Amino acid sequence: MLINYPMKYKLTLLSLLILCYAQAQKFENLALTPPMGWNSWNTFKCDGINENVIREMADTMVSKGLKAVGYEYIIIDDCWQIGRDENGYIIIDKEKFPSGMKALADYIHSKDLKFGIYSDAGTHTCGGRPGSKNFELKDAEKYAEWEVDYLKYDWCNSEGQDAIDSYTLMRDALYKNKRPILFSICEWGINKPWEWAKDVGHIWRTTYDISFDGRFDGDRWGNQIGWSDLIDKQVGLEKFAGPGHWNDPDMLAVGIGMPVNESRAHFTMWCMLAAPLMTGNDLRNMAVETQEILTNKNVIAIDQDKFGKQGFKIHDDGHFEIWQKPLSNGEIAICLFNRDTDIKEFTINWEDLKIKLFNGKYSITDIWKDETIGNTEDIINLQVPKRDVVLFKLTPIQ
Repeated sequence: MLINYPMKYKLTLLSLLILCYAQAQKFENLALTPPMGWNSWNTFKCDGINENVIREMADTMVSKGLKAVGYEYIIIDDCWQIGRDENGYIIIDKEKFPSGMKALADYIHSKDLKFGIYSDAGTHTCGGRPGSKNFELKDAEKYAEWEVDYLKYDWCNSEGQDAIDSYTLMRDALYKNKRPILFSICEWGINKPWEWAKDVGHIWRTTYDISFDGRFDGDRWGNQIGWSDLIDKQVGLEKFAGPGHWNDPDMLAVGIGMPVNESRAHFTMWCMLAAPLMTGNDLRNMAVETQEILTNKNVIAIDQDKFGKQGFKIHDDGHFEIWQKPLSNGEIAICLFNRDTDIKEFTINWEDLKIKLFNGKYSITDIWKDETIGNTEDIINLQVPKRDVVLFKLTPIQ
């Protein structure tokens, strides 16, 4: 006998699936510090990716010292998939990836690196390839079979979908297959994921895409915006970040159409924000200056500090800002960020700065210069170059 229950008692298929996996959860003990790696999209987009490129990126990550300083994920973004078979399983583009994803994952793992892949919560990906909607379990099954370590999950072609339901459904599908996979939520901050995604994913995008050409700010190109504009959207989000759950202002554009000073500032500010460090340049032919920025151990240590605190703004003078990031062992990172096209003259009287948890005397290290320059009893007169930064680490003096 059919009973016509009132609408409020009817459950969607999606809700039923979520209830079935009520005990499911995201994988713990992943991304205890912000993940670091390389993603194919910003340089290669759809047309440029193939298995040879991905293998060469893994090789170069090792040979040029990125692996040694913490980069570990090699992530294939959109356009590796072309359809579904009669059973609903995703079909790999065999022209681009003739050896298959498992063989590619094996190669990346042989380098002691981790393998990442891309899909979308909607019917189709942003590049028009098959999305995971209604195929979450089948896709998660394949990812586990291929030994995937990281899933970037986009939000194109998702009209009418509920973001929390959609991302929770894929989280549970991943967990069902028992292979720990870092889950990267990429819904561009539309649904304020910082408020709900801590128990769903490990990182979540807070903004639309960064410009592919490393644009500083001011201009707009479709949904791509300058990297300094993205920083403005992180203000106030620091309370939502921590080990295993990080705000993500998008991938790095270091080495992609950007001068050295801006690359240094961009990289530094991402480290101050405890952001994932996902570079997207062609590692094989990057300039020496780009390599030196991406592999600076002292700056990376600010990002990877195990205290797990996102930095926050403590001074704003229009085009000149000062940011603070609490570090382990009572240390403090202080970044002076000059967004202007002119040099900024500035005098630091440490007692006058509104630094939180600032007690006693600290020695001062200029991180980019890798030198100690005094202590916080000293007044410092300095110049911050145009569209650049000065980065200090304050260490308590016992």
